[in-house]
Amino acid sequence: MDKLKIKRIHPDAILPKRATNGSVGYDICACIAEPLKLSAGGRVAVPTGIAIAIEEPDVAAFIFGRSGLGVKHGITLSNSVGVIDPDYRGEIHVGLINRSNEDYTIQPGERIAQMILMPVELPELIECTELPQTMRGAGGFGSTGRT
Repeated sequence: MDKLKIKRIHPDAILPKRATNGSVGYDICACIAEPLKLSAGGRVAVPTGIAIAIEEPDVAAFIFGRSGLGVKHGITLSNSVGVIDPDYRGEIHVGLINRSNEDYTIQPGERIAQMILMPVELPELIECTELPQTMRGAGGFGSTGRT
Protein backbone atom coordinates (compact mmCIF):
# COMPACT_ATOMS: atom_id res chain seq x y z
CA MET A 1 0.00 0.00 0.00
CA ASP A 2 1.60 3.24 -1.12
CA LYS A 3 -1.06 5.77 -0.11
CA LEU A 4 -3.80 6.05 2.48
CA LYS A 5 -6.64 8.50 1.97
CA ILE A 6 -7.55 10.47 5.10
CA LYS A 7 -10.57 12.73 5.53
CA ARG A 8 -10.95 15.37 8.24
CA ILE A 9 -14.40 14.91 9.77
CA HIS A 10 -13.75 17.88 12.05
CA PRO A 11 -11.74 20.99 11.04
CA ASP A 12 -9.60 20.81 14.21
CA ALA A 13 -8.56 17.21 13.57
CA ILE A 14 -4.82 16.52 13.53
CA LEU A 15 -3.79 14.19 10.73
CA PRO A 16 -1.87 11.09 11.84
CA LYS A 17 1.87 11.25 11.47
CA ARG A 18 4.91 9.21 12.37
CA ALA A 19 7.06 10.68 15.14
CA THR A 20 10.33 9.60 13.49
CA ASN A 21 11.43 8.05 10.20
CA GLY A 22 11.84 4.76 12.08
CA SER A 23 8.33 4.76 13.57
CA VAL A 24 5.93 2.20 12.13
CA GLY A 25 2.93 3.67 13.94
CA TYR A 26 1.09 6.85 13.00
CA ASP A 27 0.20 8.89 16.09
CA ILE A 28 -3.53 9.37 16.52
CA CYS A 29 -4.67 12.49 18.38
CA ALA A 30 -7.74 13.37 20.42
CA CYS A 31 -10.10 15.71 18.58
CA ILE A 32 -11.84 17.30 21.55
CA ALA A 33 -12.70 20.95 22.20
CA GLU A 34 -11.73 20.94 25.86
CA PRO A 35 -9.83 18.72 28.31
CA LEU A 36 -11.58 15.43 29.05
CA LYS A 37 -11.24 13.83 32.49
CA LEU A 38 -10.84 10.07 32.44
CA SER A 39 -11.58 8.94 35.97
CA ALA A 40 -9.58 6.19 37.64
CA GLY A 41 -11.01 2.92 36.35
CA GLY A 42 -13.14 4.77 33.80
CA ARG A 43 -13.59 4.24 30.09
CA VAL A 44 -14.26 6.64 27.24
CA ALA A 45 -14.44 6.65 23.43
CA VAL A 46 -12.36 9.59 22.22
CA PRO A 47 -13.11 11.05 18.79
CA THR A 48 -10.19 11.65 16.42
CA GLY A 49 -11.94 13.80 13.84
CA ILE A 50 -10.63 11.65 10.98
CA ALA A 51 -11.77 8.83 8.71
CA ILE A 52 -9.62 6.71 6.41
CA ALA A 53 -10.13 4.76 3.20
CA ILE A 54 -8.19 1.51 3.03
CA GLU A 55 -8.62 0.51 -0.59
CA GLU A 56 -7.07 -2.93 -0.43
CA PRO A 57 -9.24 -5.79 0.91
CA ASP A 58 -6.32 -7.65 2.49
CA VAL A 59 -5.06 -4.70 4.58
CA ALA A 60 -6.48 -3.41 7.86
CA ALA A 61 -5.55 -0.64 10.26
CA PHE A 62 -4.88 -1.58 13.85
CA ILE A 63 -5.04 0.85 16.75
CA PHE A 64 -2.56 0.21 19.56
CA GLY A 65 -1.94 2.02 22.82
CA ARG A 66 0.98 4.36 23.34
CA SER A 67 3.59 2.87 25.64
CA GLY A 68 4.22 6.15 27.46
CA LEU A 69 0.56 6.57 28.40
CA GLY A 70 0.33 2.96 29.50
CA VAL A 71 3.52 2.78 31.55
CA LYS A 72 3.46 6.26 33.07
CA HIS A 73 -0.28 6.78 33.55
CA GLY A 74 -2.08 3.43 33.16
CA ILE A 75 -3.99 4.68 30.09
CA THR A 76 -4.48 1.97 27.49
CA LEU A 77 -7.04 0.79 24.97
CA SER A 78 -10.26 -0.54 26.43
CA ASN A 79 -10.35 -3.39 23.90
CA SER A 80 -6.59 -4.08 23.76
CA VAL A 81 -6.33 -3.52 20.00
CA GLY A 82 -8.75 -1.66 17.76
CA VAL A 83 -9.40 -2.99 14.26
CA ILE A 84 -10.39 -0.75 11.37
CA ASP A 85 -11.75 -2.89 8.56
CA PRO A 86 -11.01 -1.88 4.97
CA ASP A 87 -14.69 -1.21 4.27
CA TYR A 88 -15.21 1.18 7.24
CA ARG A 89 -15.45 4.85 6.29
CA GLY A 90 -16.71 6.45 9.51
CA GLU A 91 -14.87 8.53 12.08
CA ILE A 92 -12.23 6.70 14.07
CA HIS A 93 -12.84 6.71 17.81
CA VAL A 94 -10.30 5.37 20.30
CA GLY A 95 -11.64 3.49 23.32
CA LEU A 96 -9.45 4.25 26.32
CA ILE A 97 -9.46 2.88 29.86
CA ASN A 98 -7.72 4.29 32.90
CA ARG A 99 -6.21 1.34 34.75
CA SER A 100 -4.60 3.53 37.39
CA ASN A 101 -5.92 4.76 40.73
CA GLU A 102 -5.65 8.40 39.65
CA ASP A 103 -7.75 10.48 37.29
CA TYR A 104 -6.12 11.45 34.01
CA THR A 105 -7.01 14.45 31.84
CA ILE A 106 -6.82 14.03 28.07
CA GLN A 107 -5.86 17.30 26.42
CA PRO A 108 -7.15 18.51 23.04
CA GLY A 109 -4.75 17.33 20.35
CA GLU A 110 -2.99 14.88 22.69
CA ARG A 111 -1.51 11.77 21.09
CA ILE A 112 -3.69 8.97 22.49
CA ALA A 113 -2.92 5.93 20.32
CA GLN A 114 -1.03 4.75 17.29
CA MET A 115 -2.27 3.28 14.03
CA ILE A 116 -0.39 0.59 12.16
CA LEU A 117 -1.46 -0.77 8.77
CA MET A 118 -0.84 -4.46 8.21
CA PRO A 119 -1.73 -7.12 5.70
CA VAL A 120 -4.23 -9.71 6.86
CA GLU A 121 -4.79 -13.27 5.72
CA LEU A 122 -8.32 -14.19 4.64
CA PRO A 123 -8.16 -17.95 3.98
CA GLU A 124 -11.11 -20.12 3.16
CA LEU A 125 -12.28 -21.85 6.36
CA ILE A 126 -12.54 -25.62 6.14
CA GLU A 127 -14.39 -27.45 8.89
CA CYS A 128 -12.84 -30.78 9.83
CA THR A 129 -13.27 -33.45 12.49
CA GLU A 130 -9.55 -33.88 13.21
CA LEU A 131 -6.55 -31.52 13.23
CA PRO A 132 -2.97 -32.49 12.43
CA GLN A 133 -1.04 -33.52 15.55
CA THR A 134 1.88 -31.53 16.99
CA MET A 135 4.31 -32.18 19.84
CA ARG A 136 2.47 -29.65 22.03
CA GLY A 137 -1.00 -30.83 21.12
CA ALA A 138 -3.78 -29.16 23.11
CA GLY A 139 -1.45 -28.00 25.90
CA GLY A 140 -2.59 -24.53 26.86
CA PHE A 141 -1.58 -21.80 29.27
CA GLY A 142 1.79 -22.55 30.86
CA SER A 143 2.09 -25.97 29.21
CA THR A 144 5.54 -25.24 27.79
CA GLY A 145 7.00 -24.22 31.15
CA ARG A 146 8.13 -20.98 32.71
CA THR A 147 11.62 -20.64 31.26
